[in-house]
Amino acid sequence: MSNPRTEAPLSVLIVEDDRSIGEGLVQELGRHGYRTMLARTGSEAIDECRNSAPDAVLLDLGLPDSDGIHVCRTLRQSLPTVPIVILTARDTDLDIVVGLDAGATDYVTKPFSTHVLLARLRAHLRSSPTPSGDNLEFGPLRIDVAGHRVYLNDEEIALRPKEISLLVCLALAPGRVLSRDQLLDDVWDVNWDANSKTLDVHIHALRRKIGPRPDGRPWISTVRSIGYRFEP
Repeated sequence: MSNPRTEAPLSVLIVEDDRSIGEGLVQELGRHGYRTMLARTGSEAIDECRNSAPDAVLLDLGLPDSDGIHVCRTLRQSLPTVPIVILTARDTDLDIVVGLDAGATDYVTKPFSTHVLLARLRAHLRSSPTPSGDNLEFGPLRIDVAGHRVYLNDEEIALRPKEISLLVCLALAPGRVLSRDQLLDDVWDVNWDANSKTLDVHIHALRRKIGPRPDGRPWISTVRSIGYRFEP
């Protein structure tokens, strides 16, 4: 498999006000072939993205001049397809939901393993092939697999890229139970801890955004201790 960094190094914007953490990430990512930019405030990060769009963003939430959630929303507006990985000590379910709803692609709590962070970053930067085929249609719900878009009653639903990938993964196996491990491996393409809250948060967001089926039941059912099932 060809390495996407053989032609030009991928750039990562690190938004971190802690000097030791920021410089440590710069050194570690540099050793792995990434070109890095370091911003210590939210305004610096926004200005940096205006000048040159990075391939990915590592964003701390505890910034001295503005809340990281506001910065995340602002960056997401100007960088609709760029992975934004939040790095923070805030670890409650509410914090994770707010971060992902603000447009973050991933949410990593401190302290974190650099090896795991790099694996997640590679997974988000890796271009994943889209399954072949036309639309997946289930009553009022239509999934344009190739176009990576979702429609409900012919109106497009605003979903994050990982939410669409997760929905496609489930919808390609209607009526079958997919395990947590399988979904994490297929959608995030990295060996995550099966107890990770990321999957649950994305499922919750999907249910909220696509609503119930016409019969009132959810499109995605929880199968306790196993995983999830898309209800055709």
